[in-house]
Amino acid sequence: MLFGKYINKYYLRYALFFIIGIIALVTVDIAQLEVPELFGKLIDDIDKNTLTIETLTAIVKQMMVIILIMFVCRFAWRIALFGMATRLEADLRMRMFKKIETLGQDYFGENKTGAVMVLFTNDLQTIRSCFGQGTMMLIDALFLSVLTFYKMFVLNKIMAVVSLIPLLLIAFVGLFVSKFMHKKFKVRQEAFESLSDFTQENFSGISVIRAFVKEQSEVRRFSNINLNNEKANLNFIKLMIKMEVALSTAINVISLGIITSGALIIIGNPEGNFTIGNLTEYVSYFSTLIWPIMAISQLINMASQGYASLGRINKLFNEEPSVKSKENAVILDQVQGKIEFRNLSFTYPTLEHNILSNVSFSINPGEKIGIIGKTGSGKTTIVDLLLRMYNVEEGQLFIDDVDIMDLDVKHLRENITFVPQDNFLFGTKIKDNIAFGQDATMEEVERVSKMADIHKDIVDFTDGYDTILGERGVTVSGGQKQRISIARALLKKTPIIILDDAVSAVDTKTEDNILNNLKEHYQDATIIITAHRISTVQDLDKVLVIDEGQVVGYGTHDDLYTNNEVYKEMVDLQRLEAKIEGDLNGTN
Repeated sequence: MLFGKYINKYYLRYALFFIIGIIALVTVDIAQLEVPELFGKLIDDIDKNTLTIETLTAIVKQMMVIILIMFVCRFAWRIALFGMATRLEADLRMRMFKKIETLGQDYFGENKTGAVMVLFTNDLQTIRSCFGQGTMMLIDALFLSVLTFYKMFVLNKIMAVVSLIPLLLIAFVGLFVSKFMHKKFKVRQEAFESLSDFTQENFSGISVIRAFVKEQSEVRRFSNINLNNEKANLNFIKLMIKMEVALSTAINVISLGIITSGALIIIGNPEGNFTIGNLTEYVSYFSTLIWPIMAISQLINMASQGYASLGRINKLFNEEPSVKSKENAVILDQVQGKIEFRNLSFTYPTLEHNILSNVSFSINPGEKIGIIGKTGSGKTTIVDLLLRMYNVEEGQLFIDDVDIMDLDVKHLRENITFVPQDNFLFGTKIKDNIAFGQDATMEEVERVSKMADIHKDIVDFTDGYDTILGERGVTVSGGQKQRISIARALLKKTPIIILDDAVSAVDTKTEDNILNNLKEHYQDATIIITAHRISTVQDLDKVLVIDEGQVVGYGTHDDLYTNNEVYKEMVDLQRLEAKIEGDLNGTN
């Protein structure tokens, strides 16, 4: 059993399961302690030659009743306690997932995917074990040990007290060892987290590894990380084994002492109250007491693991979303699509220098704007800020003349269609990827696919729109991934559409088809397209030129080419590249 800020409520929520489980478990404990007494009586009757058929029949009937009670109650407590633990695990996992969904980009920048996955697997399994198996161990350690010691005390007070002293010493040593167990388990979890991180990244980047012929190098790196994980596990297991072996040895020594002492008492006073049956009964009680004492050892070990896992989960729950709506945040009746940057400067939480510096420009509702600049100039950052992926200073970014920091975050994102650079696709059917999050008909899916110029490619697949995409869409080309992502975005009808370098992997003819479809079907929408190619933005209403985080030009293509040296140089270089490529193709 564990106690903490985020799990205490489960004791109340699942109180009925706890009560049923504990009552059934205590009933089993009481019932099983009747067995040694019956055996002791049977042995004494045999020893005194006073056993009758009636007595034997009565003992057998009592045993059958005890067996039936133990069978029913063991079934009941397992269903109650283990079922409760499984429900708790599922509920806690759902709460964790909901929490993860609220956290900002900075959290995922600081915590790798493998580390987060460990929370949802190993740590949650440990919590489940503490609530299910741990509760059982705790109840047995308390009730069975007390009831058993009482029975032993009634049989022989001196032997009971002498037996208790080393058992208490064992429990005290166990508490001391638990501190080391906690540290070892924490190291073990961190080692597994590193292993999980490395494996996840390698599987995701397997194509890059193969392209650079780094398979053997990665195998060596994995071997080192795996060895570190092995050492951490072995250190933990060695300490656990030492503790269990020491405990088992101590119990065996105590058992030998009990048998010897009992035998001497019987030999010294054959006619006394302590009989052979009593000694058999006493040894049986002590054998029964071994499990609660062993349970204490395991419970200490489990609790140390549980609190280590709970601490990691608590850390997740204690994370405050960096991006969240204010109280009484503004919800616009109808977003028009006006955007204004006012002297905006921004840096990412992990950096010290500005990514954007004194950026100022405005976009009127319905305008089609291109943003162009070198790699790392700040294009994607502008897009991220419009989506409120990060916070900005108040008074620097406005949507329809309302400060973006005052707008409700969910409402803002619901009114923006976004196609990111990485074109992430889920490993489901193509039609499900396009209809993601939308209640769309097949006709609507095909309509946006045609607008994204991907319909013909899809119908050429054997299974058409029912084609299953591999993980992250590995079964389709880069250009197809981009167009499927665009189709998915266009299904979401919003007043603001953002394409972040979303047509970089398609040819210029396909690019023209997509852009013309956007202009035709979304005339009233404000459209922002970031790009590297001049051809992508030159026919838009305006082009914003970004260089090293600063706006160095904003206007039409013709005006910029005439008056802006940075833009003119980019255009001339790309035209030269196209000419050289054309000449080479002509030569070939």
